[in-house]
Amino acid sequence: MSASHSREWWKSAVVYQIYPVSFFDSNGDGIGDLNGIREKLDYLKDLGVDVLWLSPIYRSPQADMGYDISDYRDIDPQYGTLEDWDNLLRGVHERGMKLMMDLVVNHTSDEHEWFLQSKSSKDDQKRDWYIWRPPKLVDGKRLPPNNWKSVFQGSAWDYDDKTGEYYLHLYVSKQPDLNWDNPVVRDAVWDVMRFWIDRGCDGFRMDVINIISKTEGLPDAPVVDDSQYYQAASMYFANGPRVHEYIKEMHTEVLSHHDLITVGETPFTHDASELAAYVLPQNKELNMVFHFELMDLDSPDYSPLVKKAWKLAELKDVVRRWQRYKRDEGFWNAVFIENHDHSRSVSRFGNDSDEWRAISAKMLSIFEVTQTGTLYVYQGQELGLKNFPPSWGIEEYKDVASQNYWNLIKAQRQKAQGKADVDMSDLLDNFQHKARDHARTPMQWDASFNGGFTKGTPWMRVNDDYHAWNAAVQLEDDDSVHAFWKRAIGVRKGCDVLMYGDFELLAPEHDQAFVYSRTLGNERALVLLNFSEVEAEVDLGGVGGVGGYRLVLGNYERKGGAGNHDGDGKLVLRGYEGRVYVQ
Repeated sequence: MSASHSREWWKSAVVYQIYPVSFFDSNGDGIGDLNGIREKLDYLKDLGVDVLWLSPIYRSPQADMGYDISDYRDIDPQYGTLEDWDNLLRGVHERGMKLMMDLVVNHTSDEHEWFLQSKSSKDDQKRDWYIWRPPKLVDGKRLPPNNWKSVFQGSAWDYDDKTGEYYLHLYVSKQPDLNWDNPVVRDAVWDVMRFWIDRGCDGFRMDVINIISKTEGLPDAPVVDDSQYYQAASMYFANGPRVHEYIKEMHTEVLSHHDLITVGETPFTHDASELAAYVLPQNKELNMVFHFELMDLDSPDYSPLVKKAWKLAELKDVVRRWQRYKRDEGFWNAVFIENHDHSRSVSRFGNDSDEWRAISAKMLSIFEVTQTGTLYVYQGQELGLKNFPPSWGIEEYKDVASQNYWNLIKAQRQKAQGKADVDMSDLLDNFQHKARDHARTPMQWDASFNGGFTKGTPWMRVNDDYHAWNAAVQLEDDDSVHAFWKRAIGVRKGCDVLMYGDFELLAPEHDQAFVYSRTLGNERALVLLNFSEVEAEVDLGGVGGVGGYRLVLGNYERKGGAGNHDGDGKLVLRGYEGRVYVQ
């Protein structure tokens, strides 16, 4: 059996990402919590979930939704206690599921004890746990050590008056970057991982793990945008010179001693060879990574918050390359089209109108379950939740990335136009399509007040459609998006060819339909997806049509059969129709 076909448990697993603050509130304070997750475990088990991935629940000042951690060994009080976590884990394991934690170790909070010590004095023993540099002086003016721009706008450096130096933060100023070149820092990270593994954790999603090694000397970034001083600098911190050394060390010291699921988040990178280095089994690093080439299709280079038109041909090309990439060497994909950092998939890649929402959400489900790679489902995706409406104002956008970008563009326009009242409607339109906030609205459990998410005031407004579009309604409907996701997951788990089969793109020039085959030994599957509301005729004559196949999954029909086709191999797909045939 080749490396690509080996059957580790995490390859066939269905991972469900929970954004705890918005999942379910058990105590009425408006914030989702661990006990709320525990109350919904039977719902997740029934759906077919194997692994729960929790976005950060550690103690945090919440400057960036918990990705600024002040204590890695404690639970933030808004979510509960370590005892609550233990009880949740027990419930997960009792149901035969596993629990994956979010490991955020490129940076900490500026309120973490490590940073407080590092900041206290240049002579403190933890000074070198973070990246400190003296100012750059230009014509007597103090400037940051280099011109790097933070991911969330502005300088990537903050000045500390007490010690007279700057510290690096690639994200917000309350998220100082750890200095991974210091071996004591790495040992501290291994200890954090062991703490959770010893407590029963089954794996880790590793936040921005490809940026832990920065280029020596921290050189200035090239000036690409001459309208501002600070420049994008990912070429000097993504996939840096020692990143693989550090992750191999992580594997040797921690991961190799346990049977865990590991997935690294690897932004700023589309290059397949760069990303494969983290995944190929012989390298002994991680099981898989999240790459963002597919998720970046509808974004211009300068901002993920701005929408860009995309073509089906581009999507086909991305999927084809990654489905076929280094299979014989054991490369393994992480399959996802939605998470906490992206707007809702039915609003991006499907059609969220009343007419097409359910059908296109089901089509996208087929798209996911028929790809090789570990399958990731984001909370609410199984219900076909969509972006909130254009009528919501900027005050409803809570995310730091949204707020910072809004303020930046507004300030630029005010300066250029010489007035305070500037038109921002175009940016609000972009946000309605692309902002991360859309994935963070509370789960819609039923038609009661606040969608059944909380009996209190929710931390973020519930989408307006919760009265009609919620889990309770869908659980009673055999034709719902939820019911379809459950069937789709069952079909995937019953067809090894969908998880491990070789991928071949068919009808590559078709501008509406995405058609491909999967082959594993004597097993063969055909997948047909119409990414438009207009009927699409597909000619399958080159592969003999669908005669001899049986329909195992379709978002229009539930029963088997060959579907709508004729003897010459031509087949008509209705709007947003998806079908899976198995031979």
